[in-house]
Amino acid sequence: MIGCGNVTEVKSGPGFQLAEHSTLQALMYRNIDKARNYAQRHHVDTWYDNAQQLIDDPAVDIIYVATPPSSHKDYVIMAAEAGKPVYVEKPMALNMRQCKEMNTACKIAGVSLFVAYYRRALPRFLKIKSLIDSGEIGNVRFINTILYMTPSKIDLEKKENWRTNPEVSGGGYFVDLACHTLDILQFYFGHIIFAQGNSANQAELYPTEDMVIGNFIFSNGVQGIGAWCFSAYDKLDRTEIVGDKGKITFATFGNDPVLLETASGKQIFDLLNPVHIQQPLIQTIVDELLGKGKCPSTGETAARTNWAMDRILN
Repeated sequence: MIGCGNVTEVKSGPGFQLAEHSTLQALMYRNIDKARNYAQRHHVDTWYDNAQQLIDDPAVDIIYVATPPSSHKDYVIMAAEAGKPVYVEKPMALNMRQCKEMNTACKIAGVSLFVAYYRRALPRFLKIKSLIDSGEIGNVRFINTILYMTPSKIDLEKKENWRTNPEVSGGGYFVDLACHTLDILQFYFGHIIFAQGNSANQAELYPTEDMVIGNFIFSNGVQGIGAWCFSAYDKLDRTEIVGDKGKITFATFGNDPVLLETASGKQIFDLLNPVHIQQPLIQTIVDELLGKGKCPSTGETAARTNWAMDRILN
């Protein structure tokens, strides 16, 4: 594991220890004291302050890149050149151009590239997929997604925040959060083949956009619209998938129940996310590397999410 930030404490790190036929063998952090502290707390035997040393460790079979997006491309290419598969955090890179470079490097090296769009393996999102695929809401007509929230304390105080530094994150909260919704929708309906939008920095709390409006079309013809605002008075996370026989409503984040509405009435599916939320996807990666399954989130699928975000923002 390269990087030991907050995402690794609960969401991902323990998942590598708990998945079958997997262990977190070694980690790297630029500050060796912090690397040692993390390793001791999470029962990891080996730690480094140099990424190349970690990548070259013969006991390490696959590299997990858990750094901000600005360094994803370099670390993925380093791992590929060492002949090791890679699992990289989302968004995959700063832009689609970098995604292409990463995919090309892994293809040339003959190694797999996986991306941490873990909702593709979570029970509640697989339930939504089964409802769509079984025709519960008929032919899907359109998707309406909205996410808005109040500014965080760190942003109101205008303190340093890598998520709103475009040189580190590739954008603002839209890039950091909307990518999850756009990706899971592509899991349901195929690649986004058209996207456009408008963005603005309305509150001017940081140098990136805080308001984004977009519309998009999937490869199966389903159309969607989205609104994302990160300087609103309250918060809301809601996506509606509307068909000619019913509607599915869900939240991308949190554990809100999935709601199915048809002429027969309403059904609620209360499927809680696991504590270590990346563990189910990690298991699919382990299974694929062992020749026993297939991971649903790859460099190719994730690159399409970057492509859509690039188009909406530009």
